[in-house]
Amino acid sequence: MENLLRLPPEFDSPLMNAAGTLGFTPDLRLPLIWQEFGAFITNPVSTKPRKPSLGRRWQTFPGGALIHSGFPNPGFRQVVQNYAAQWALSPIPVIVHLLADSPDILRKTIEQLETLENIRAVEIGFPDEISLTEVREVIAACMGELTLIAQIPLSRPVEMGETCLDAGAAAISLAPPRGTLPGDSGGQSGRIYGPAIFPLALQAVRQLVIAKIPVIGAGGVYSRIQADAMHNLGALAVQIDLAIWRGDWFVKEEL
Repeated sequence: MENLLRLPPEFDSPLMNAAGTLGFTPDLRLPLIWQEFGAFITNPVSTKPRKPSLGRRWQTFPGGALIHSGFPNPGFRQVVQNYAAQWALSPIPVIVHLLADSPDILRKTIEQLETLENIRAVEIGFPDEISLTEVREVIAACMGELTLIAQIPLSRPVEMGETCLDAGAAAISLAPPRGTLPGDSGGQSGRIYGPAIFPLALQAVRQLVIAKIPVIGAGGVYSRIQADAMHNLGALAVQIDLAIWRGDWFVKEEL
């Protein structure tokens, strides 16, 4: 991930928020130590506006929470109009998280991002069911001036990681796994967040490091000890999700 590591010193911190945890731009009114984060990652952004999913979108369980949000956002054009000026003034570099779309659309989207100030990277979120051929086509279309991070399913780390790296991505990051909890109409499905998935995420990081695939770790990290464990294992950086949502990140915890 040489091009990412050549970014200015403020990117040196190995901690980041995960996409979907802090909105579309840093809110400096929040009681966060922004200097602790090496970069700010936006909520997922799609080409066209997306509405929240219908029905129950949040369900807790002993090991964390299951979330099915539908990735609501006003669409790329409106997001840029609303937040580009704030991104330029952000105290830390901004990484825009884009949901995977057609290669042609993503190429045009990234060309627009390249004209904005303080955007240092793009993270492309790939769905679980995407084929390796589609992954290659998307990444090839997205190559440009901005560092490209491919967010891949936790369930397919090495297979997809090698494909992303071969296609030109600078690094990969890990998306939360999907799961189902008991509920009406056969249960509720969504993404799983929380300490319960940390062992799976740490194992995925280990596999990727052994395979010499640059990885930004994520998944169930709920304390600095866990973040350090992932970083010390070889992750270039570590993303924090549920601990930030719940406001627990600054509570001292043990592994």
